[in-house]
Amino acid sequence: MKRILRIGKDVKARRARVKELMTLKLGELEMDLKLQLIQELIPLGLMHVGELLTEEVKTLVGDRYKRNGTPGHVRWAKQWGSVNIGEQKLPIRYQRVRDRRKAREAELTTYKRLQQPHRLDEGLLTKILLGLSCRRYQECSEAIPEAFSLSPSTVSRRFIRASTKKLRELMERRLDTHDIIVLIIDGKRFAEDEMIISLGVTLEGKKVLLGFTQAATENASVCKEFLKSVLERGLRIDQGLLCVMHGSKGIRKAVEEVFGAYALIQRCQWHKRENVLAYLPKGRKAHFRRLLQNAYEQPTYEASKGALMRVKKELSLVNKSAVRRLEEGIEQTLTLHRLGLFEKQGRSLTTSNSIESPMSLIGQRTDKVDYCKNSNQKQRSLATALLDIEPRLNRIRGYRYLPESRVAIQRELGIGGQ
Repeated sequence: MKRILRIGKDVKARRARVKELMTLKLGELEMDLKLQLIQELIPLGLMHVGELLTEEVKTLVGDRYKRNGTPGHVRWAKQWGSVNIGEQKLPIRYQRVRDRRKAREAELTTYKRLQQPHRLDEGLLTKILLGLSCRRYQECSEAIPEAFSLSPSTVSRRFIRASTKKLRELMERRLDTHDIIVLIIDGKRFAEDEMIISLGVTLEGKKVLLGFTQAATENASVCKEFLKSVLERGLRIDQGLLCVMHGSKGIRKAVEEVFGAYALIQRCQWHKRENVLAYLPKGRKAHFRRLLQNAYEQPTYEASKGALMRVKKELSLVNKSAVRRLEEGIEQTLTLHRLGLFEKQGRSLTTSNSIESPMSLIGQRTDKVDYCKNSNQKQRSLATALLDIEPRLNRIRGYRYLPESRVAIQRELGIGGQ
């Protein structure tokens, strides 16, 4: 169907495709193709809806003044109804048919199918996701004089129906087909709730959104249940995982308990640096930011660890609390250095930047919603946003070195490829 509807940008090609479309013989097409073609070509579709309905009426009752139809079926009154074409609901006057044997109206299959708003649901979902208010949809509907637009309540119902499907699709889809080597976990605030989101990176460098859970905070018990649900959907960890996260104790504890000996933790160096700087007066922050950044940019584990120890020594003269913050989990901030992979993948995997881009895109789609009635609305909105942005995510930098990273991770964990 896409081949038939694709017209192209070139003027000559566009004219040729339009001419081809105009010469299509509607009567020779299959019913599904007819209906899809009508719903794509507005307002040309309006010209053929009546033709399709007339054909079906003729099949049921035969030609006028001839008894060559289905026994017992007769033409009845005409009345106004509506059909969904593209993303609009259009009025149409159609012929009704009565089945005298059953003493009831005979249903017109074509009319019923043109009333089903499945394609319209997807279109509304995209528009609302990108910021179009349900109550302003009428102002933005396409300008076809015969069309009457959709009420806010209709738009809302259809958005709920479409987004419920998206939530179920995201939270139930299997993960067996993805060879995940890196797991990145972070949280995003939705009013008073924390949505903990997990992003996987495959061996080919592709980003896959694994799911999310709703919690008040990033506590260990909630994160454990979430990670267990990801395992139940088929996430493989037997070949080792590198788990990238910020300093949340709850997430870190959950990863250690659920994944055990099959996971290495890489703490986000950016979060570590900012957490340390938070203890310092404003006049000292720029100096220590440069020192910490320089230390983490050293190419080897020994050089980076040595530079951090020198920063620690100087920092101890300024703020002991900042020193304790630097010491906490410092080895986990150097995991990639210890694996000998910093120069090849340090820009991608020593921080949680790989999930920051999706977080920003999620915000563009959900931050306009300043009030959510319930948890279901929050989860539907987030799931819809995640599935919308997933195809747009680029592969991570240095993805060509991921097979080498797997070998290094397995060597560090003491496991072999299975």
